Amino acid sequence: MESDAYDDLDRALVHALQLDGRAPFSRLAEVLGVSDQTVARRYTRLRTRGAIRVLGLTDPAVVGDVVWLVRVRCLPDAALPVAEAMARRTDTSWVHVLSDGTEVAASTRAASGLDSDALLLRKLPQTPRVVGVSAHCVLHEFYGGEQSLVNKTDALTAEQVRRLRPPAADRSKQPRGPMGAEDRKLLDILARDGRAPLAELVAATGWSQSTVRRRLADLRADGTLYFDVDYTHRMFHQGVTTTMWLSVRPSDLAATGQTLADHPEVAFACATTGTKNLMATVVCADVPALYTYLTTRIAELPSVLDMETSPILRRVKGPGPLLTPPSRVPRRAS
Repeated sequence: MESDAYDDLDRALVHALQLDGRAPFSRLAEVLGVSDQTVARRYTRLRTRGAIRVLGLTDPAVVGDVVWLVRVRCLPDAALPVAEAMARRTDTSWVHVLSDGTEVAASTRAASGLDSDALLLRKLPQTPRVVGVSAHCVLHEFYGGEQSLVNKTDALTAEQVRRLRPPAADRSKQPRGPMGAEDRKLLDILARDGRAPLAELVAATGWSQSTVRRRLADLRADGTLYFDVDYTHRMFHQGVTTTMWLSVRPSDLAATGQTLADHPEVAFACATTGTKNLMATVVCADVPALYTYLTTRIAELPSVLDMETSPILRRVKGPGPLLTPPSRVPRRAS
């Protein structure tokens, strides 16, 4: 689908689902000012064509996971196979081949140093045609997760956002630690389809409908579970995605990271270990817009000592742990 195949209602629906991924069609319709049937039709069309997916994901900080950003240098003909192999792992997300065609970038998370060691220090360096690996621990996230780039658009009015946004999660008791087997079954389904019907969640867990509803509410309330919309950037005329690695003076790291988080072009920003201690993903309309961003907003940051940019050549995997093709069956959350 080309960018002109989408209209304001499509963009408003994506923003609404980012705010509350399991909101019933009736509630979405009321806020968007259209009929239930119109919302259901639009959602089904976008989903079956692969333009959007709603995913139920866990916040790594709440469940006690450590997130690593991995950069893998490969021989030129090996980048895509390595990226595809990494994408098949359930502990990875956001797997990309970068612009020079010899580097793969990915995010991976683990519950312990031992688990991360298996991927970062043993398996990747021993992979044929891999010539180098670097891993950077995410120390602090300034923007990302349930905070999507969609939230920086004007697809919804401030009043519509207020009506749709659920209460803020209470993360005061984090991390909550490992989850039980039934919770894991519930979350595994939501990672494939955040709008999975209640009956499917009941069948997977063996719980009653009321128990499933209560558990979903509890997991959302404590910040364990959040919903993200994986959408085509063409819908919002976002044509060029670039990773930036910046070196920033430690005394300015927090302020600079927050400044980046406030930029409308920034989809993700975090502090990391390593000589490049600030990483961001930037989405611009086109190459001239990227040049303007770098020579204005970034150039105005006096704390930036050094910077490396790498446009994304191909996205192999997006958010979430699973490589799952979008279903052609419409989903109605309960």
